[in-house]
Amino acid sequence: MKIPASELPLTPDGRIYHLGIFPEDLADYIIVVGDPGRVPDVSKYFDTVDFTHVNRELVVHTGTLRGKRITALSTGMGTDNIDIVMTELDSLANIDLKAMEVKPEHRTLNIVRIGTCGALQKEIDVHSFIAAEYGFGLDGLMHFYQHGEGFDDEMVKAFVAHTGWNEKLPYPYCVKGSSDLFNRIAFDMVKGVTASAPGFFGPQGRAVRVPLAYPDLNSKIDSFRFGDRKITNLEMETSALYGFGQMMGHNMLTICLAIANRVTHDFSKDYHPHMEKLIRTVLNRIF
Repeated sequence: MKIPASELPLTPDGRIYHLGIFPEDLADYIIVVGDPGRVPDVSKYFDTVDFTHVNRELVVHTGTLRGKRITALSTGMGTDNIDIVMTELDSLANIDLKAMEVKPEHRTLNIVRIGTCGALQKEIDVHSFIAAEYGFGLDGLMHFYQHGEGFDDEMVKAFVAHTGWNEKLPYPYCVKGSSDLFNRIAFDMVKGVTASAPGFFGPQGRAVRVPLAYPDLNSKIDSFRFGDRKITNLEMETSALYGFGQMMGHNMLTICLAIANRVTHDFSKDYHPHMEKLIRTVLNRIF
């Protein structure tokens, strides 16, 4: 069935609308970062950079690493941006943009997010690398889509009961990431459940001038246990990445550098050398 132009817009020359690139500009292995300025921090380790493009906060560098093609891409902050980026990445891979029809053969993307986060467990040191076995959404985005297998409704029910989750807040969701990418790249890192909030301040328990409606929410989150699982850290993108990966058939992994511990109130004085180490580690292990 032909997809209407209003549902998947393209530029006048046929590029995907927001990313602004053609299918041939995208590799099967993709490093995503929130910060546009971090894209060159990743691609400087490529053997070659053959393509670059910038549109708004979306920066794309595609090149080669050890003889294989690889893309570095910025998403900007928040799951609302992930809604755009993942839909367009999947469309580049699996939609014939000239015929505007789904391709008969599925192309699987391997996407690793490198980001920063705040640790929610007191034993996790600042500058730890935290790999998300699960993405736990506090943002509600995935409930705009039909989803089935791969979403852990039982963990969500237990979390809602434990926290006394207020009905005014978006209903949570939980999605498992790629075991293959995790075992290949993150085998020696802190393992946990990464929660994605719909904001940086209030939704993550930070109050500056406006009082919080749920000031004890973070303490309820960090005390939650579901079997051997616990929520290890807070950031703003992983749950949507994992949700779309599950629904679209792509392999997803998030690894975050903890630049703060929200329990002990420690904050990194300079996290940049540790981010460089994380980038090099991921690139050395990605394929």
